[in-house]
Amino acid sequence: MSVSRSGLRMLTSSASRQFRFGRSILPMTSAALTSTGKVNFFPSKESLVNYFEAQQPRYFSSEAPRDVQKEIGDMVANNKVVVFMKGVPEAPRCGFSNAVVQILRMHDVTYDAHNVLEDEELRQGIKDFSSWPTIPQVYMEGEFIGGCDILLQMHQSGELVEELQKVGIRSALLGAEEDDKK
Repeated sequence: MSVSRSGLRMLTSSASRQFRFGRSILPMTSAALTSTGKVNFFPSKESLVNYFEAQQPRYFSSEAPRDVQKEIGDMVANNKVVVFMKGVPEAPRCGFSNAVVQILRMHDVTYDAHNVLEDEELRQGIKDFSSWPTIPQVYMEGEFIGGCDILLQMHQSGELVEELQKVGIRSALLGAEEDDKK
């Protein structure tokens, strides 16, 4: 037995005690006598670690947590042009998403669109994936291009036509320019 500065006497023994923590019973490795003569038992560190690990959610095979980052990686890798937007191309739900849709429509680009408003995990996941805080986000051949402002700037400067050509897409605006020259 030993006395600590706080006046508690520590009792240790080889006999394992038990302590009720929630619905679990944890083995104890030490106890203390208070100045009033009450005995306080302390759970071992290992017991607490095991208890809290057991409290983690357990998933059945159909409920396994999603790997959103892998899903996004697969989406952008398997399609030439991918847009993560608010709404769908036929009905964008924000002005910036609408602008991206209109720009891609002018170039007659076929793309894969994902509505982040339907899936909160996807909405946060895409921001983490690109380290870009805003939506919409445009990807070409797996590479992050940018949001509405960048796509608009690329469109105005003619750089978007070049980027589309790099990924094997012919812009409809090239055909219009050639028709104007004739």
